[in-house]
Amino acid sequence: MTETALDVESTTSRTPVLSARDIVKHFPVHGGGILRRRIGDVHAVCGVSFDLYPNETLGLVGESGCGKSTTARVVLNLQPATAGEVSFEGQNLNTLGRKEMRRLRRSMQIVFQDPYASLDPRIPVNEIVAEPLRIHGLYENGGKERVRELLATVGLRPEHGNRFPHEFSGGQRQRIGVARALALEPKVLVLDEPVSALDVSIQAGVLNLLQDLQSELGLSYLFVSHDLSVVRHVADRIAVMYLGRIVELAPAEELFERPAHPYTQALISAIPVPDPRKERTRQRIVITGDVPSPANPPSGCRFRTRCPKFANELSEGERKLCIDEVPELVDRGQGHPSACHYAETAQLL
Repeated sequence: MTETALDVESTTSRTPVLSARDIVKHFPVHGGGILRRRIGDVHAVCGVSFDLYPNETLGLVGESGCGKSTTARVVLNLQPATAGEVSFEGQNLNTLGRKEMRRLRRSMQIVFQDPYASLDPRIPVNEIVAEPLRIHGLYENGGKERVRELLATVGLRPEHGNRFPHEFSGGQRQRIGVARALALEPKVLVLDEPVSALDVSIQAGVLNLLQDLQSELGLSYLFVSHDLSVVRHVADRIAVMYLGRIVELAPAEELFERPAHPYTQALISAIPVPDPRKERTRQRIVITGDVPSPANPPSGCRFRTRCPKFANELSEGERKLCIDEVPELVDRGQGHPSACHYAETAQLL
């Protein structure tokens, strides 16, 4: 947990800086042949809602293909939403024109997953960091000094600015990406798997940098990751996604101590425990089968085709509810919302 961790009471009493309400994103699927007719849709994001508060880190976790990166891009309006609403400080992004959206982008920036692909190899680091300032007409008034300041902020020396991206390690490249994202003094940073492409020995340095920057600059983070251990270290609250939907949302420690959704329980049970005795005796929840296609998701609860509770614990009548009715993300008496008709907290670690 960070020093800016928010409890439930303080979170609910504050005004969110960023809000998503029932956002949906579908991608069309076209058939072969000359006509390339539309034959269906990939349901990447389906009715996702959350709030991000000032100085908060909200973790968005899930396995590959669950829609978390698409959610991040829709939130920034890098991809238009099929339906739903995204608001920044009360302003609906869906209604803004290009000019208004461009002005607002100064307050919302992104750090991409792969530092090897997100930096132009033909441009020196000084120009990479200066590019946002040039685009928004801010470079002429102290731009050089601002670039040197940004490099120092992320732990790089001024002379590094004359080098090209291929001359840096992965961790240093990601620091360059962070410096570029900070150039316009944003209020919200979307961190799309910012350390997944880095060696484990390098990850801690980048994560510590992000936490220090949040404390110094008052940033809000939407931290997208598939690694629960990393998210536990940095997030104040965690939203768990499965096949385009958020299935559980809770403060970080609460989620790890008392997970309520069967999918969250299975993910946490797979995290190794450093104590060999506890590791040998603790409960393991194994998920079988493959993730259904987002182009043809199951009816009702999307997790039911892989859910151990559905397969082993429920009666035929109880299973019918899972098949027929989509579980909403609501508090079912567990202390935090989960999208399961039969949510029940478990002690796993």
